[in-house]
Formats: sequence, C-alpha cells, structure tokens
Amino acid sequence: MEPFYRTIIGVARGIFAAQGLKFTVTGAEHFPADGGAVVAINHTGYMDFTYAGLPAREVKRYIRFMAKNDVFVNKISGPMMRAMKHIPVDRSAGADSYRAAVQALRDGELVGVFPEATISRSFELKEFKSGAARMALESGTPIIPMVIWGSQRVWTKGFPKRLGRTNTPISIAVGEPIAPFEPASEMTALLHTRMETLLNGVQANYDHPAGAYWVPARLGGSAPTLEEANVMDADEAEAKAAARRSRETGGR
Repeated sequence: MEPFYRTIIGVARGIFAAQGLKFTVTGAEHFPADGGAVVAINHTGYMDFTYAGLPAREVKRYIRFMAKNDVFVNKISGPMMRAMKHIPVDRSAGADSYRAAVQALRDGELVGVFPEATISRSFELKEFKSGAARMALESGTPIIPMVIWGSQRVWTKGFPKRLGRTNTPISIAVGEPIAPFEPASEMTALLHTRMETLLNGVQANYDHPAGAYWVPARLGGSAPTLEEANVMDADEAEAKAAARRSRETGGR
C-alpha cells in the first residue's frame, strides 16, 4: 500500500473531473501484475506524466517517473516526488540517474520514461533516445509502449495553458510489452514503430479540426512539421547554450 501516492492520484482525478477531461484508455491489461518494466511514453504536453499513470492503476500498479532534478529540489514538490519514489534526473550526473532507474526495475518497479526527451512541437514522434532500451536490457525487463493523445490541448510548449473546464477528450493506448533484445538501437527502432502504430490508432478515432494549432500538419493542422520543429528545437537549444555561456563569462 502507498497511501500518499494513492491520495495524490485521487486528488488528480478530482481535478481532471473538474476540468471535464474525458479519458479513453485501452490496453491497460498489458501491464504486468508484478515485476519491473520500462514504460515508454510519447510527449506532447506538460501534463503527460499526470495522465500516464492512470492505465497502471487499472491493474493496481504505480509508475515511478524519471523527472528533471529541478522538481526534486523544490521545497514543495521535492518531498512529494521522493515520497512517490520518482527518480530525479540530474544532467550533470546522468549516470547516477540511470543506475537508480535500473535498480528500480530490478526491484520490480514500473519506470516511466519519455524517449523523445522533450515535448514534440509537431506532435509527431521525434527521434528516440536509446536510454529506455538500454535500461530494459541491463535490468532484463520489457518495455511497455504507451501513447497519449489530446494532452497537448491542455498545456503544451509555446501556447497558453487551458486548465479550466475544457471537456477535452484524452486518449491513452498501451501496447504489448517488448521483451529486451540486442542491440539497443534495433530495440529502440521497434519501440518507435510500435508507438507510431498506437498513435495512428488513437488519432484515427479523434476529431481533428482543420487548422488547429494542436493538430499535426499531416492531419490538416497548423502545427509545424517534424522537420520544422526539429529546427526550432535546435535554435532554442543554441539560444540556451549561448545564454549559459554568457552567464559563465559574466556577459563578456
């Protein structure tokens, strides 16, 4: 029993109900009743991690998410994240985060990761990092693919948050576990293919108004293409790096 985590989920469900969010969940039975697994999730909005835990609760499991260290050093969110056994990711000590995740998997936990590493501005699947596959291989646990669709309408990068009562439909689909196999690059490629299939499936049953900012260009929306979004991400990363260099040199 985990009373604190369970309470937080209950509070979250109450907030979702107040917002009028309408969840459709399929494939929750693919979560194992026990034992470790990497849960790989696509990333289109800031609220993804709050929605991603819902399918696991249908089989009475909890997901330990890998999250930026900034959340853990906060005086309010930090104690809460640690109480729920989430895993801090410190970019200056990435190996420690990786080892902690592998140990959690070996201990029988579900570990949630976003293999795109950042929100996709195009709402298409970006290229995946290999960390999920490497963790699965080292721990001897499967990867469970999951996709969320509709969360970008609530709050995503570059657009105002919509946290009031919006009655937004959100679709979540969980796929069959992928047993670990070498090499990690091929396992990552298979994961990407499986998640793309899941994403296409939930999109096929979702209404996509023409020209909407949250709809991919492929489906008639005004979101940037994947290629355009990659350029935007690269420009943003360079701007952040330049600002960091300026701080380190005192603006010289």
